[in-house]
Amino acid sequence: MLFWHWKQGRSVDSKDICVDYTPLIQALSNKRLPHVAQELLFEMKSEGFLPNLSTLSALMLCYADNGLFPKAQALWDEIINSSYVPNIQIVSKLFDVYGKMRHFDEVTRILNQLSSRNCNFMHELYSLAISCFGKGGQLEMMENTLKQMVSRGFPVDSPTGNAFIRYYSIFGSLMEMEAAYGRLKKSRILIEEEGIRAMSFAYIKEKKYYRLGRFLRDVGLGRKNMGNLLWNLLLLSYAANFKMKSLQREFLEMVETGFSPDLTTFNIRALAFSRMSLFWDLHLSLEHMQHEKVVADLVTYGCVVDAYLDRRLGKNLDFALKKMNVDDSPLVSTDHFVFEALGKGDFHSSSETFLESRRNGKWTYQKLIEKYLKKKYRSNQIFWNY
Repeated sequence: MLFWHWKQGRSVDSKDICVDYTPLIQALSNKRLPHVAQELLFEMKSEGFLPNLSTLSALMLCYADNGLFPKAQALWDEIINSSYVPNIQIVSKLFDVYGKMRHFDEVTRILNQLSSRNCNFMHELYSLAISCFGKGGQLEMMENTLKQMVSRGFPVDSPTGNAFIRYYSIFGSLMEMEAAYGRLKKSRILIEEEGIRAMSFAYIKEKKYYRLGRFLRDVGLGRKNMGNLLWNLLLLSYAANFKMKSLQREFLEMVETGFSPDLTTFNIRALAFSRMSLFWDLHLSLEHMQHEKVVADLVTYGCVVDAYLDRRLGKNLDFALKKMNVDDSPLVSTDHFVFEALGKGDFHSSSETFLESRRNGKWTYQKLIEKYLKKKYRSNQIFWNY
């Protein structure tokens, strides 16, 4: 009956043997109706029509997406043992489903089946399997797949090598991560931005700032294609430990080397100055920002507000803010790795809560500061009354 309704809306010649009803299968899958899709297949076969590869692939993915893995596996075996050759797009989608459901043994089985048939997309397939295992934290399976790929004469390309770095950064130890980075260097493959960020985050998470600095220098601070990323991370490694002389020395070196400080650069320094109550340095940094035409964000304002209120200098806050555009709409443009190392200031955190409430209409920095001062005043009153 289902196939009859579908056939009425299509011009299907009775002489046609193979038919394609992929869109219908996909629609049934999206509606979580895999059994209806299976019934449709039976009706079609009973009428003498054979599903083409696209239809079988869609049904297999329908089973997998809906958790019917034995049926998906059986249909895969039917496809692989027929004259059909599955394409890389279908295998990629299948890997994604199995990876999300942590059926990694099935990924290995499919990889081995296709490997024995010498498919013409094996290099790409190995890369997909490595990515699937890596996303799932299966580092040993990822390693074994890489070894198998290399043993078959396929080179390790930049995306695969950098993927290794990312997954070891997330799921491995620092020693394992550094070993993976060493192998990448021996392969003469440059580590790219995602890999740099992943490794840096791993060091920051473990508070290994000296090792972070050593890694950044090894990558090469002069890499222009990374923008200010490498320098900013190096400055952060000193700011996180409040090594102020080293922070200032490296900042000057950065400028002399030809890099222009950006908002993240200034805010790394401002956060360190604020926490150390170095008001003169903080004001000089704000003037430098204005000279470079770098627009302050919520983090910058937070550095000023927190520095003054922490020292009970709230009466001088207007003087500190007079050169800043307090009527601007608040935003955060600072790179988020800064917060992983230095956290968020009290004004910053409170302001985000105010902004999320979406009350009081349009917010400005001035309104946020006034709201925050009232909050601080009330909390101080409660403290002294207690």
